[in-house]
Amino acid sequence: MSPKMKRTLVAWLLLSPLVVTTLFPFAVMLITALKPRTEVLTPSWVPSRLAWENFAEMWEATGFGRALGNSVYVALLSTLIAIAVSVPFAYALDRFRFAGRTVLHRFLLVTQMLSPIVLVIGLFRIAAAFGLVDSVNAVVLVYGAFNIAFTVWMLQSYFATIPKDLEEAAWLEGASRGRALLRVFLPLALPAITVTAIFSFINAWNEFVIALTMLRRQESYTLPIQIFSLVAGRYTVEWHHVMAASLVATIPVAIVFAWLQRYLVRGLGAGAVK
Repeated sequence: MSPKMKRTLVAWLLLSPLVVTTLFPFAVMLITALKPRTEVLTPSWVPSRLAWENFAEMWEATGFGRALGNSVYVALLSTLIAIAVSVPFAYALDRFRFAGRTVLHRFLLVTQMLSPIVLVIGLFRIAAAFGLVDSVNAVVLVYGAFNIAFTVWMLQSYFATIPKDLEEAAWLEGASRGRALLRVFLPLALPAITVTAIFSFINAWNEFVIALTMLRRQESYTLPIQIFSLVAGRYTVEWHHVMAASLVATIPVAIVFAWLQRYLVRGLGAGAVK
């Protein structure tokens, strides 16, 4: 056995407890989702047959498609809002020196220490005053606002690693500040913007408390609320439907993460060497 193979084997042996711990909940979720209804509560890892019809029944019985569409709409639009506001905000915070810059920088950090549950009552009262309760667009605005501080903080840290000399060289060639930003700066910042967008999307996709407080009708539910409604206040819980819904709800995030993982690795390691 070659030394490289030995190192690989040792690495996998050391990582195996973490891998098993991480994958165990997903294994339970998948097996329960594929069990026939009569075997859901049976303590067995191998069902008598694979009940693939559970997914179709869950989709029809729970209105899952509508909730999936709401979650995609909310997560994508709130991420676009956060990125559109944060990129110029973070650029100005890094490239310009102005009064109150340090205070603003620290304020962004402090906002990350506040849990949304602390502000949820105030947010609900504001939404009620403007007639925005049970509005998916109101949830989009709240998610976008909450993500702005986080995205600005991440982007500003990365923007500091991009040499200003590159922009100055473009200025000397006759490019305006805006043209240099679009043609020189933003392509270099794309990995960081992508990483930040991934985290912002996941935050909006998984958020529960604000959506539970703001949304009232089932037609407005996002996926976390829709799955919660399958358990809360019910005399009988259809666990095979709950697990099937939970499994399907993880697929979009997994696809986005797999599609953009090359940017994730590049963006996380970009600041190591300046």
